[in-house]
Amino acid sequence: MSMNRRQFIGLGAATVSAAAVAPGIKLIKLVQAKKPEDAVTNAQRWGLLIDTAKCQSGCSVCVDACFEENGIPKPRKEHLSTDAQWIRKLQVKDNATGYVHNLPMLCQHCEKPPCVDVCPTGASFRREDGIVLVDKHICIGCRYCMMACPYKARSFVHEPVKDQSVNEPRGKGTVESCTLCNHRIDANNFSTACADACLKEGHQAILFGDLKDKNSEIYKRLRKEPSRQIRSELNLNTGVRYQNI
Repeated sequence: MSMNRRQFIGLGAATVSAAAVAPGIKLIKLVQAKKPEDAVTNAQRWGLLIDTAKCQSGCSVCVDACFEENGIPKPRKEHLSTDAQWIRKLQVKDNATGYVHNLPMLCQHCEKPPCVDVCPTGASFRREDGIVLVDKHICIGCRYCMMACPYKARSFVHEPVKDQSVNEPRGKGTVESCTLCNHRIDANNFSTACADACLKEGHQAILFGDLKDKNSEIYKRLRKEPSRQIRSELNLNTGVRYQNI
């Protein structure tokens, strides 16, 4: 990328305070902006299709991969209610039949996200490509978004953060959740850590892709096979869909 000295100094001055807020972020990552032709647009909408029939009981490879990718410590048993959980495994029982479904629960990346509606600072926002994120630099930790989320998909960082990953800046006193590995997408690596780990394990329960791309596997499967949204009655048009539940 071409950038002269004046542009670099100007950008550095504008972002130095933000870098101080999140020590895990590298200045070079801020400088390496996407080219105009690669800018995020609504031409794509990224999402996941999760087949609960293929999701194995006791398997946590998707959770482990997410934590490793984003530098999140594994939750401690004594702090399960307070430690970060961007993705968690649930068991859902059908009371009528007794059948138990295993499924990963994470941010559903809604088209109409309640977390964005209630955020007083604009820290919670939805990108044009459908990914819902939190700007840690302006998040004040009020946790309104956590209360508004019907999926309990957001976590509050209670303690100082150590050994951060350059993939995701984190900081005490802020809220965070699944990002659909947006750092990968912005680098034109169209996959998520959870989907890759599930595929490597041989389960193939998680499929990532562009919901608008008629040539993508996720688009074709959603139109040929039945799926559902969790809490569909809320009309949020989620970017994460589930099969066999």
